[in-house]
Amino acid sequence: LHASKLISALVVDLFGTDAFESAVELNIPPYIFFPSTAMTLSLFFHLPELDRTVLSEYRDVHEKLQIPGCAPIHGRDLIQPVQDRTSDAYQWVLRHAKRYRMAEGIVVNTFQELEPGPVRALLVKENGKPDVYAIGPLIKMGSSNPEINESDAISVKFLDRQPNGSVLYVSFGSGGDLSHDQIVEIAHGLEKSGQRFLWVLRCPNANPNASYFDIQSSGDPLAYLPQGFLERTQDRGLVVPLWAPQAQILTHKSICAFLTHCGWNSVLESVSSGVPMIAWPLYAEQGMNAVMLHEDVRVALRPRVGENGLIVRDEVARVVKGLMEGEAEEKEIRGRIRDLKDAAANSLSENGTSTKFLDELAEKWKRNNSCK
Repeated sequence: LHASKLISALVVDLFGTDAFESAVELNIPPYIFFPSTAMTLSLFFHLPELDRTVLSEYRDVHEKLQIPGCAPIHGRDLIQPVQDRTSDAYQWVLRHAKRYRMAEGIVVNTFQELEPGPVRALLVKENGKPDVYAIGPLIKMGSSNPEINESDAISVKFLDRQPNGSVLYVSFGSGGDLSHDQIVEIAHGLEKSGQRFLWVLRCPNANPNASYFDIQSSGDPLAYLPQGFLERTQDRGLVVPLWAPQAQILTHKSICAFLTHCGWNSVLESVSSGVPMIAWPLYAEQGMNAVMLHEDVRVALRPRVGENGLIVRDEVARVVKGLMEGEAEEKEIRGRIRDLKDAAANSLSENGTSTKFLDELAEKWKRNNSCK
């Protein structure tokens, strides 16, 4: 391929840096596509320094850690692979993080108005530091096909029957699962809140309790709900198993808020739709995303986790009702998310910040070709 075509760049994913040597050998500039936040990217650049200066596990450090350009963060909220520094996963992440400075540039799926501090820090010129291009939000919104299948139609028809701005959308993503105990607490909390909801439910994870075995490991997620829950909430709630058309749901006029696991695609979809969030992180970099949304950008509430690791029903009801019906703080959250919705659209406009970054990247790749 390289012999017959002019190749301007080799772009790898965030853990593909092992291809860099081959790219350099072929005189092809190596780049990284980083699909997560500028905050997480800033952590990757700073991780070798943390590894050198922090002696304990990061989660055991009493003070919050400072990542360049970011809100201070507890070590327990850092990405999941760095929570055990003795693990192979930590060494693997650290190795790739050290190799990031070998890249010619890094393309990150965020936009400057959403993460101004981290993006500014990443743009600071340092010896051996690659250029960074914030070109997001890169998401697919809505449906290009007006025809939807029968299972999707159930969700949309339910939303069509609800008042504008009245429904909480609950989803933990395609890879997020909860314990049976936590599913029960969420159900009771939603019922206690009195709010309308659309809940995408998956089967619980493999931390069974006695009631889990009573259900005989049913493959139907609805079987794990408290007895009578569906009947008691049928006039204001809908639970759908496994999957729903999320992008279409978030843009629906009846949606008021989103209880989310804080996966970055879900966050970008919510921001681009102007929907405030309840941040409920589960794994990967979601804890960092939750900190950013709740403490820095301030477009989300975050429930308190109990000593037993559960978010109990009263806390679920409190944050749901607070975001759906709240006054001063919640109105400010809604104002900020509306502003970010406009900023997300503007960033991709002809003169938007993300478009300018993309133009700069394209021009650089064109120059690479012209020099060969």
